[in-house]
Formats: sequence, C-alpha cells, structure tokens
Amino acid sequence: MSDEITNILKVFLNLKKFGTNNLSKVYVIPKNKPSITNRANHMGEALEFFMKDALCGTLIESNAQKKRDEYSKNFCYLGNQNNPPDIMIKEGGDAIEVKKINGTRFNDLALNSSYPKAKIYSNSPMITNACATCETWTERDIIYAVGQVENNKLKFLALVYGDCYCADAEIYENVKKKITEGINKTGLEFSKTKELGRVNKVDPLGITNLRIRGMWTIKNPLSVFTEYFGNSGKEMNIYLVLKKEKYNTLNKKDKELIEKDKDFKIKDIKIPNPSNPAKQLNAIAISYEK
Repeated sequence: MSDEITNILKVFLNLKKFGTNNLSKVYVIPKNKPSITNRANHMGEALEFFMKDALCGTLIESNAQKKRDEYSKNFCYLGNQNNPPDIMIKEGGDAIEVKKINGTRFNDLALNSSYPKAKIYSNSPMITNACATCETWTERDIIYAVGQVENNKLKFLALVYGDCYCADAEIYENVKKKITEGINKTGLEFSKTKELGRVNKVDPLGITNLRIRGMWTIKNPLSVFTEYFGNSGKEMNIYLVLKKEKYNTLNKKDKELIEKDKDFKIKDIKIPNPSNPAKQLNAIAISYEK
C-alpha cells in the first residue's frame, strides 16, 4: 500500500491534532426530532463522517469538495446502512464497520442479519456488487469502530480488528445452517433465501409468506477488552487492538510518531484466539485518553 494512503494509526494522530471530541463542532446534528430513534440515527451518521475525517485528516476542513477529494484519494468504497462495510481503504486496505453504542458503554452491538466477521470477503452475499468490484480483491481485514456518544461528544471509540474479536466464518455459518435445516424439517413450504428461511403460503388463501431473519448481536469491544479499555474518567478515550503481525505491516512513519509520543500508550498483550480460546494471540493495545 502506498504511504500516501491512510491507515488506522492516522485516527490517533489526527484526533490529537483536532483536539476535541465535540461532534457538533464539525457536523450539523438535527435537534428536536420526534423520536429518540431519529436522534440516534443522525448521531450514528455523524460518527461515520467522524471516522472518515479522522482517517483522512479532514476534521477541520470546512470545504465540502476538499473533503470529498480526500475521501476519493483514500477510500475505494463508502457503503450504506444496510450492507457492510461502511468504509474500505484503497489499495487492498482495511474495511471499517462503524457502530454507535446506545446507552451504557457495555451494551451489546446489534449486527442484525450480518454475523460477526473476522475478515471480509469479496464473495460474501452480504456485501454489494459495488463493494465487491471496487478493486480487485478477495479478502480484507475488517475493523469494528465502536463509539459511545453523549451530548454530541465522543466519549469512547474502540477500534478492534475482526480477527481479534470474532470467530472464523464457519462457526457462525454452522449455527445458521443447523437452524435452517431444523426449520426445513417442519413440513412447511419453504423457498430458497439468503435469510434463515422463508415460509410460503402460510394462510388458506396462499397469500401470506413468513420471512425468518437472524438478528445477531455481540458484546461490544469496550466490554470484551475491558482490562485494556479502562475507564479513565477523561473526556475522550480512543482504543485500538490488533494482532502484532498486523501492526508490523502498518506505515513505518506513523508507527514512529505513535511510539515517540508519550500521550499514546502502547502495550504488548496476549488475547484469546476467538476461534479457539485455548490458544493466545500476540497483540498490541494502543490508547489515547484526553
């Protein structure tokens, strides 16, 4: 990957330079919405923009066209709410899925019909064709960027690579397969679907169908990695967990800047392998608390 293309360490460097966790200083967040859900949706959207700007160094850029130019320079795909991921970095870089925590920092994440991902693949039925064809690629690392926002301020941002957090795809696929096979043994009329199941002609007229969808949730990283993601009492807390071998591949200049700056805390840690907790992974934890 070109040194000019962004990477996850830029988030730390750019947030320190930005100097505030107040999202409303950058984004217009609508007020007086009729429901809490609408407010949460808009704040989640602000968090996505925040991640894009933190990666591109455009947090203080007020010119919309210049922001878009930087997005095009660094990203090969920007997604939508219904299909993961939200962001993909150019030249085979990481994919990023942005999630906002509602309520306390220990609430589970709702992944809806998409199970947790250690990696993301171009042949996944959950991604769009635009995502699959934006570059020539087969597999990418994925980062879960999980933020807790209070009063328009980003209190916590946990950045965790999927292979430190989620089991291999076959584990989730096996569960999904067993559920689908069990449903299909009921004698009801089913049709082929990407969901867990679809029952046709439920009523005597044969005009009602039933869609059976999975609603996946996962403990959020602030809960899973609580021994590394401490509650500092500070206004803004940014954390990253990734395998040591992945850290070694990141931009050398950015690593040097992170390692020389005393405001960034770096630890060598061992974490359980998500697919086999009997084994441990050598990992790195980076924190910035301000």
